[in-house]
Amino acid sequence: MTVNKQALRHKIVVVTGASSGIGRDIALEAASQGAALFLLARRVSQLEEVKTQCERLSGTDATVIQVDMGDLAAIEAAVAQIQAVTKQVDVLVNAAGFGDFELFTEIPVARIEQMLRVNVLGLMVLTRELAPLLINTRGHIINFGSMAGKIQTPKSAVYAATKAAVIAFSNSLRLELKPLGVKVTTINPGPVKTAFFANADQGTQYLAKIAWLSLDSERLAQRIVADFGRNVREVNAPWFMEAVARLYPLVPRLGDFLAGTIGNQK
Repeated sequence: MTVNKQALRHKIVVVTGASSGIGRDIALEAASQGAALFLLARRVSQLEEVKTQCERLSGTDATVIQVDMGDLAAIEAAVAQIQAVTKQVDVLVNAAGFGDFELFTEIPVARIEQMLRVNVLGLMVLTRELAPLLINTRGHIINFGSMAGKIQTPKSAVYAATKAAVIAFSNSLRLELKPLGVKVTTINPGPVKTAFFANADQGTQYLAKIAWLSLDSERLAQRIVADFGRNVREVNAPWFMEAVARLYPLVPRLGDFLAGTIGNQK
């Protein structure tokens, strides 16, 4: 794939979860095409490393903002920091999120609340607060759902619920913002080879078991950045899981059987 190294010159991209994983790879790919970045995450030392790489790739400034996406006051402070620098946001990438592969009856209530805050509430609040800047530019919102939001499996009840919520939120928001020229795309990946599983996995070696389905983070990031500014409703990957997601509502008994057997690897 030929990449225009100036495709995002003079564009401003905000990325949450930018310190590692798919958020980091999206930031680097956008920087390689000339974008100026606001990099949001909790871990400042890792963000500073990403910032250095982004500035080397883009030849322009990148800004680090420490924020816990489960802390609404911290989100408001991050938005104020962005607004103090610019009135332009061309792309918002809501990539921050985490999962926890535990039985629902055993997961602590505090963990449930944290997952809902980070994966759903924080995403909504940041999107709402940055909406005026995105409307100014007729920009693009990229929200990370998951195939877990479409194909539910054991030991992911809370995570799946948060991602289903993101998908529903994005579908409604897309309709609301369309008259204003703002695009909304939902990214629904299956397993991606990132540090996500170091936190989510409970020692089951889940990623190794489903390696044949796993996506490469850098390649997925390239695909997502290539869609910046394009009217793309969803990105669903891998193709096999997309096909299953389409069939599930048509044959729910078979879907439940497959989700509870082949999909029960956590």
